[in-house]
Amino acid sequence: MIKRRDFIINSSLVLGALAIAPSLAFSTKEKNIGLQLYTLRDLFSKDVKATLEFVAKSGYKEIETYGYSGEKGFFGTSAKEFKKIITDYGLKAPSGHYDFNSFIKDNNADFLKACIECANELGSEYITVPHLGEKLRSSLDDYKHIAHKINEAAVLCKQSGLKLAYHNHDFEFKKFGNQTGYAILLQETDKKLVDFELDLYWAVRSGYDPIELFKANPGRFTMWHVKDMDKSKAEWNTEVGEGSINFKSIFAAAKLSGMKHFFVEQETNYKPNLLESSVKSFNYVKNNLI
Repeated sequence: MIKRRDFIINSSLVLGALAIAPSLAFSTKEKNIGLQLYTLRDLFSKDVKATLEFVAKSGYKEIETYGYSGEKGFFGTSAKEFKKIITDYGLKAPSGHYDFNSFIKDNNADFLKACIECANELGSEYITVPHLGEKLRSSLDDYKHIAHKINEAAVLCKQSGLKLAYHNHDFEFKKFGNQTGYAILLQETDKKLVDFELDLYWAVRSGYDPIELFKANPGRFTMWHVKDMDKSKAEWNTEVGEGSINFKSIFAAAKLSGMKHFFVEQETNYKPNLLESSVKSFNYVKNNLI
C-alpha cells in the first residue's frame, strides 16, 4: 500500500492539482458538488484516506462510493473507519454503488443486507445499482425480471431508511423491437421506492436527450453523473466543460428532473492527469453550472 505521507507529499500530481484547486468556501445556497470516486480509482484502491483528503481539499463536498466488498470494506477500510475519515474531511456520501448481480441472479440477499448496513453506517440516502452483468439482460423479459428484483430490494432499503436508485450505462438503451430495457425499468419499478441516477454521458452517447427523459419521467432522476464527451472521439470522456455535452441546458432542467445530488465522473482521457482533471471539472461546475 502507498504510504499516506508519500502519496500526499511526494506526488507531483497531487501537489500540482492542489496548486490550482479552488477555494473551499462557496455559498451554502449552492448545491454541493459531488465526485464519483471511480474517477480516482487508480489512487483510491491504493490509499483510501489520502484520496479522500485530496477530494476534500479540491472543494468537493459529497462523494459517491464504489468498491465495497463486505468484510474488506472499501479496499481494506471498514465502513466505520470510512465514515470517520469523510466526517473529519467535511465530506458526505449520500450515495454508493453496490453490486446487485448476485441478488438479481441468485436471490442472494446476504450481500445486499451488508450493503444496507454499510450505507447506514455512512449516513447515506441511497443504495445505487451500478451495473448489470451481460447475461442478466439479453431480453425484455430479463429487464422485467430485473425491475421486479429492484422493487424487492427497494422494499428492503426502505425498511432500513434508505432509497434505491438505478444507474445506467448505454446497454439499457438497446432496443428490443420498439422497446428499450431502460423504458421497462422506468415503467415497471415502483415510483415511490425506486429513483434513477442518470449518467448523462451514456444517455447522450446513446442518442437520448436527457431533457426529454426528464419531461417523460418528471422527478425520477434524483441523481446525475456529470460526465462529458470528448469532441473528437465519443467513446472517450473529457473534463466537464471541455466536451460536447450542453450541461447548461441540462442543469437548467434540474427541477424537472428532481435532481438532489450530482457527481462529477471521468473514466478515461485525463488531461493532464486524473487529479488535475477532477479539479478542472470542479472549477467548471462551480463557476458555470450552479
